[in-house]
Amino acid sequence: MEFLERFAIPHPSPAIYASMVAIALVSIGILAGLTYFKKWGYLWREWLTTVDHKKIGIMYLVSALLMLFRGGADAIMMRAQLSAPDMKLLDAQHYNEIFTTHGVVMIIFMAMPFIFAFMNLIVPLQIGARDVAFPRLNALSFWLFFAGAMLFNISFVIGGSPDAGWTSYFPLAGNDFSESVGTNYYMLAIQISGIGSLMTGINMCTTILKMRAPGMTLMKMPMFTWSAFIANVIIVFAFPVLTVALLMGTTDRLFATNFFTTDNGGMDMLWANFFWIWGHPEVYILILPAFGLYSEIISTFSKRNLYGYSSMVWSMVLISLLSFLVWTHHFFTMGQGALTNSIFSITTMAIAVPTGVKIFNWLFTMWKGKIRFTVPMLYSVAFIPLFTIGGVTGVMLAMSAADYQYHNTMFLVAHFHNTIIPGVVFAMLAGLTFYWPKFFGFILNEKIGKVTFWLLTVGFVLAFFPMYITGLDGQARRMYTYSEATGFGALNMLSFAGAALMAIGFVTIVYNIYYSFKNSSRDIGSDPWDARSLEWATHTPVPEYNFARTPQISSSETFWDSKKNGHELFKGEIEEIHMPNNSGIPFVMGMIFFVAGFSFIFALWVPAVISLIGIFICMAMRSFEKDHGRHISVKEIIETEEKLGGAK
Repeated sequence: MEFLERFAIPHPSPAIYASMVAIALVSIGILAGLTYFKKWGYLWREWLTTVDHKKIGIMYLVSALLMLFRGGADAIMMRAQLSAPDMKLLDAQHYNEIFTTHGVVMIIFMAMPFIFAFMNLIVPLQIGARDVAFPRLNALSFWLFFAGAMLFNISFVIGGSPDAGWTSYFPLAGNDFSESVGTNYYMLAIQISGIGSLMTGINMCTTILKMRAPGMTLMKMPMFTWSAFIANVIIVFAFPVLTVALLMGTTDRLFATNFFTTDNGGMDMLWANFFWIWGHPEVYILILPAFGLYSEIISTFSKRNLYGYSSMVWSMVLISLLSFLVWTHHFFTMGQGALTNSIFSITTMAIAVPTGVKIFNWLFTMWKGKIRFTVPMLYSVAFIPLFTIGGVTGVMLAMSAADYQYHNTMFLVAHFHNTIIPGVVFAMLAGLTFYWPKFFGFILNEKIGKVTFWLLTVGFVLAFFPMYITGLDGQARRMYTYSEATGFGALNMLSFAGAALMAIGFVTIVYNIYYSFKNSSRDIGSDPWDARSLEWATHTPVPEYNFARTPQISSSETFWDSKKNGHELFKGEIEEIHMPNNSGIPFVMGMIFFVAGFSFIFALWVPAVISLIGIFICMAMRSFEKDHGRHISVKEIIETEEKLGGAK
């Protein structure tokens, strides 16, 4: 009985029991459906063992959308709890668990897979490559992310969710103050997912540096590819810090080491420094690919080339460098002294300069352009003023003396969401709508899309702008209740109404996909938006090999030049194409990592050791495997091209 008690929920509630039932029923339904429709073989061949960057990108995309709704449910519960004084919807413990899981899910398991989805779907096509540099490593990266996400998301029904905040500061995250296994879930799940992210960073950097089409110099790369490259360079330098910090935190909790304790030589502030040395570059890992998406969309729907290409590139390079020099602004109030605070205050303000350069680049791109206000363009235009407001409040927070007033209030919550939602979520939805026809063969309904846009935009303003006011009036973040005497009730109710509007907006996205799948035309061609970059030069749907002939690059907008100026994009004869074989090893390793993580969380040492041995066996199998891939014959390529509408 004592053995089973460790898996029990420390703070059960009817909602958690209902979630258990729902998870069980959905799982049974999926298994029954796969069996009834005889789709197990299809699932294994086409998805679980795939190494195709496009299918991996779609799996990232589906995962990100699911996590968006998972994290959104947490957000609605928090706003409902704070919608009126002395609410009893959630108690303090449940509120702690919900704001912890909301932050982790949205940053690690929603935003990260969203950007990886677009990197996988777009980057190889934009540079004229057949696939990424290391296809199997790409598959392993996804399955490690997926294993980490699933491990984290079972915490609230097995053992209990983490409750020390998404930053998981020590000593609060230590065994003395977080006795349940919730923080173990945090340490292990993020670590497994983070290893996958680091692999993606290495893979994408190699792909962009070594696999560009002939003629594509670095300064002829499309802007999204540039943004993806710089973001992945940041990943390569930042994620090892997080991995080491999580390993140290895990050993503190499982083996009583003293890295982050307050006695026996430990240093709790070491965790805060490690976390934010990763954490602030992480913001730009998310934002820079979003900037790249906005650049592609704004130039396409303005009918103009991107203004100031070189300044855009160099501003992103400068942002990436400065992103590693600002982490201490996250704890101005923690006592490191006036000199240190002053230095990091200056670097934090400085990073606003290259960001401001990009704002003017986008504005000048639209200046005198023939703008079409499609759904992707609406998100892009709305992003500029909303993100600028978030940036200005960031400069306010950069003033270390003033930060004593702002820190740990709802003002900070409003600022963070004022940058991440317009900066990342809007970009992901714009990119989703923009690239949907390329990978799914039909355009999402514009009218429903515009309803979604206005619901999300109005809802966002109503949800977060009142927090600036309550924060300045002293409402602390992470507090699960407040008294009527504070006077926060009306503005918090307004925030709840805004969050409800956003929830309705996200539901309309699902309805739009359903409606468009049933009613949208499939006769859209390969370039429905009259776009400018190379990913639109291949067929819809994109064939396995991407391009029958390797494109020849002459500018950063070669496809536009080929359409408008007669540049010959595809030269020479079709030749056989080498492609990698599918492999089940990445999927198997991901599942073994899941078992290993679960075993370490609950200190089940025998299955933990067996799982680690299994991981090394999989690595050895790959090392000794003789798999040289396969070749697609010229005849098969020609047949595919004729079927899709002409050789590319």
